[in-house]
Amino acid sequence: MIAIGGAIGVGLFMGAGANIAKAGPSIILMYALAGVIVFFIMRALGELLLYRRSTGSFAEYIREFLGPFFGYVTGWTYWLLWVVTGMAELTAAAIYINFWFPSIPQWVSALVFLVVLFGVNLISVKVFGEVEFWFSMVKVTAIIGMIVIGLGVLTLGFSDAGDTAAASNLWSHGGFFPNGIGDSLMTLQGVMFAYIAVELVGVTASESEDPEKTLPKAINTLPWRIIIFYVGALVVLLAVVKWTEFSAGESPFVHGFSKIGIPLAAGIVNFVVLTAALSSCNSGMYSTGRMLRDLATSGEGPRIFARLNVRKSPALGITFSVLFMAIGVVLNYVVPEKAFTYVTSVSTACGIWTWLMILFAHIRYRRAFRAGRLPASSFPAPGGSVFSWVAVVFLLFVTCLVAYDKDGRVSLYVGAGWAVCLVIGWYVLKARGGAQPLDQSDAVEPEYARK
Repeated sequence: MIAIGGAIGVGLFMGAGANIAKAGPSIILMYALAGVIVFFIMRALGELLLYRRSTGSFAEYIREFLGPFFGYVTGWTYWLLWVVTGMAELTAAAIYINFWFPSIPQWVSALVFLVVLFGVNLISVKVFGEVEFWFSMVKVTAIIGMIVIGLGVLTLGFSDAGDTAAASNLWSHGGFFPNGIGDSLMTLQGVMFAYIAVELVGVTASESEDPEKTLPKAINTLPWRIIIFYVGALVVLLAVVKWTEFSAGESPFVHGFSKIGIPLAAGIVNFVVLTAALSSCNSGMYSTGRMLRDLATSGEGPRIFARLNVRKSPALGITFSVLFMAIGVVLNYVVPEKAFTYVTSVSTACGIWTWLMILFAHIRYRRAFRAGRLPASSFPAPGGSVFSWVAVVFLLFVTCLVAYDKDGRVSLYVGAGWAVCLVIGWYVLKARGGAQPLDQSDAVEPEYARK
């Protein structure tokens, strides 16, 4: 529940608004196409996870098949992905608050949520798990509820939208591709952002008591989850309300339910998407502290991040991540209307890098397996490495599209700066003798820090 719930966030609930405005009903096809590619990525990851059990993250397989440098880069880039995604979730949460309180500046709401979630993550893992479980439960249940209500409007016409709600809305207002196939393809960058963190479904299942059973089940049911939570929700939404009603800068789900005319429906949906944003940010904040601790214990990051406080929480790592997330608060102060677009484009770029590394690691594994150097996985990907190559080509195509988008191009500039920082860090690491795994007994906070 936490894995799939954490993956469903503002990429769907907030980002879909701008995508619908640009692509019209064809956005449904874009989400479906991206979902197919994500499934290919997950099957590749699944084969890696069950060829050899690992107590580390998927970065360990990248180190094994692509070398320590790419493992180091991917580990830090995955941390950046969650930090920047946290900025996006805080931005979206602030926009949702403006639905009720339009006079509150975005940066104020973003700052308040950042501080509150920071406190939750410092308390204990137990509190995090309980909070995240309920966040995810509300989110998943609400999506199903919205689909059911939308189907009710379409079939029974019991709302203000009853007269205009019809399946023909999917093709009657300018066609299925109202702005052309080119504009539809340009939305793929934003669409891929909606699938960021889906790899956690596989990683979480692999850490269960019986991964040989739970991992294949989790990955093979992913297409159904995509059909219901992503494609299904958009089909119903765009059939109930014509696509020309939507615009960037607002949740299409909140706007759509405001058109239905059911009392308090828009407010309830706004509450749901607010919990979705906070859920994803909560997941990210939890993950970043643990990622920094893993980097520290593997010798690829400052050792200070390996320390745990008395509540067994990597407080220093979480604090460091939160300081970076605060950049999102600054963006909401300086460029509130562009903040969401900028941070989601950077997050997508980080996600594409991570997925490419997983795919290349899988391709290397398949090559070694065919040569008889490695054992078979109990969960082989269909077609061997063929679909991994298909996914690689698709992700490289999306990367090229980013260069043609003025706002998306920001991610290329940030990526270049990030690459320079990582290369410098790598040479510093080599100068100190390379990555030296930390003795876990050293990863405990000193006595004075507990007082």
